Amino acid sequence: MTDRQPWDDPRLRAAWASGDWAAIFREYMRAARLTQRQLEPLVGMAQPYISNVVRGKTRITSAEVIDRITQGLKVPEELRGVPANEQELSAWQPPAELRERIAHAHTTRRVDMRLANWITEVLATHRRAEDVVGGRELWPVVRSQLDSVTRLLPDASGEAADRLLTLAAEHAHWLSWVAAQEEKTGPALTWLDLAHGWAIEAGAVDLISWVTRVRSYYALTRQDPVRALRIAETARQAPRPLSPAAAAIAAHAEGMAAAAVGERDRARRLGDEALDLALQVPDDADRPGWLYWLDPVRAELQRADMAYAVRDWRDAAERYAQNLDRLSDYPRDHAYYSARFRDARNRM
Repeated sequence: MTDRQPWDDPRLRAAWASGDWAAIFREYMRAARLTQRQLEPLVGMAQPYISNVVRGKTRITSAEVIDRITQGLKVPEELRGVPANEQELSAWQPPAELRERIAHAHTTRRVDMRLANWITEVLATHRRAEDVVGGRELWPVVRSQLDSVTRLLPDASGEAADRLLTLAAEHAHWLSWVAAQEEKTGPALTWLDLAHGWAIEAGAVDLISWVTRVRSYYALTRQDPVRALRIAETARQAPRPLSPAAAAIAAHAEGMAAAAVGERDRARRLGDEALDLALQVPDDADRPGWLYWLDPVRAELQRADMAYAVRDWRDAAERYAQNLDRLSDYPRDHAYYSARFRDARNRM
């Protein structure tokens, strides 16, 4: 799928989801490194017309023109179903047909996995871009990708079906996370339920644990630490051993919940355990895709968070200070940890 390379750019995909043709043209030219003149043959428009579109002086409304642009720019098929109006974009709840597709994932025909491979790569890009582009802007894109994945399932079986179910669960988890950030608590939990169920069907123990850990986090942010601890304990239980990265994040979740109920010694022990496990896999290629961010710097900052949670202010401040300058490319997280560092230092 090398002819689709510009479309792995999250800003271009978010522009497509917005329906803003000026942004679509700008982002496509940036991603493909084209000039307006070079864009002419792809969209069937003269350069002055393209210029007017980019400057917002001309609107594109003709279905025929839109189809020509879609074909010329080789818009990926999983994006062609992106909702076209705000009413659809605001439909946060998962539709029933998703469950229907999953329920029929038991036939014996072969399924072409090239689209799934492409979407796997794109989802990884979205995870890394969310801090810059924003989850709300990418929501309809990821939602459309999930449709493409689940439409493959009725033709899949065996390992292919397990892989598609895992990919569907990763998408559902991402949608849950964004819904939670938008304070859509009900839809967030519904998407998380789907992710958990699909991960169980796929036998993806790391993902089962991770989704359970996210549920614990939701409970903790709703000021329900007892329930958060109960859920986090479950995240560490698995029929097969968890990978070091998944075990690390599960231990951290249990530690944070333990701190919230006043079990400070338990929290410290789990914080140390989580750090030791995370440092076993410093390279992101050795971690599950959704834990791409759990590098040694982030592992150390999570240990600082544990010290903060148990009110070890000096330890927390020292750990934040040692690692904040090493946190790059994550402006929101840098701001979060910086605020914690200042507060811990003031409490010393």
